[in-house]
Amino acid sequence: MHSKILLVPATALLLGGCQLLEPRGDDPVLAKLTELERRLATIERVVQNQSLVNMTQQVTALERREDELQGRMETLEHESETTAERQRQLYADLDARIQELETSVRASGPSVLEGGTLSPGQLPVPGGSDRDNYQAAFELLKEQRYEPAAMAFEQFLVSFPDSELADNAQYWLAESHYVTQMFDQALSEFSVVIEKHPRSRKVPDALLKMGYCSYELENWEAARASLTRVQEEYPETTAARLAGQRLARMDEEGV
Repeated sequence: MHSKILLVPATALLLGGCQLLEPRGDDPVLAKLTELERRLATIERVVQNQSLVNMTQQVTALERREDELQGRMETLEHESETTAERQRQLYADLDARIQELETSVRASGPSVLEGGTLSPGQLPVPGGSDRDNYQAAFELLKEQRYEPAAMAFEQFLVSFPDSELADNAQYWLAESHYVTQMFDQALSEFSVVIEKHPRSRKVPDALLKMGYCSYELENWEAARASLTRVQEEYPETTAARLAGQRLARMDEEGV
């Protein structure tokens, strides 16, 4: 009898404990956890969506860049083909001109460039253009054949006085006299460059060489005048720098 009485309270305690373990619907902790889970899920969706947006933007940018590169490649390919075609045309034109010039030279006899002699009044390339004859005269100068070079430039100026290369020819004529130490004649020819071609790019160099010629002729006043003029009128040129060096040398020499 006593055993049955003891079992009843124990059973009641067990049932009561089970009820205590079951979560209540209005439990604030449970509600807080539920809210946090909901917010976490929302944040995950936002992050996921933003990642997709960023990826989409990156893909779009890459596709755009690819299109730009493709366009540039096509442009470069076209320009390359155009340049190659232009070079072929220029080569063909140059080859034709050389053949024509060689034919003309052979027809007119031995050329001074081939070891022949140049007579007064004779062009180095008889029947050739002004550019052909200028280049031939300049080749003589580079080969240090100064006398025939001077004759070639003199005849060039007689035959082609209105050539766009006349100022250069006049300068190199003077130079061919200068390197052979014919300073009086060189000084006269350099002055022609300045008088006849005042807008030529050769003017600063001609003025400089006039100063050099006057220096060699020991005309100190004229030398200083020419060299100073180079510095004043063409201050940013190589000729002006060289003029300054020669003036400094004259100061050191006391002349």
